[in-house]
Amino acid sequence: MDETSEFTTTDNVTPQDVAEVIAELEQYRERLVQETMETAKRAKLMKVNVMAKLEPELAKIDSALQDLRNQQAALSLSN
Repeated sequence: MDETSEFTTTDNVTPQDVAEVIAELEQYRERLVQETMETAKRAKLMKVNVMAKLEPELAKIDSALQDLRNQQAALSLSN
């Protein structure tokens, strides 16, 4: 039985590829905040409480965005 494992390499990643992922992740972040706040408003929840619950997820997204921006900068310098 022959098993192959898939893994991602950065050998063929271009700054444009990273820019596309950054744009998608930024859109996801914005949509997450917007939809969560709309739902909270309908449920008559306080914005402060909702944002407090949402903040850990936003921090993860922001960290991933920063990592991607760093990767994009490094790729741009190497090209």
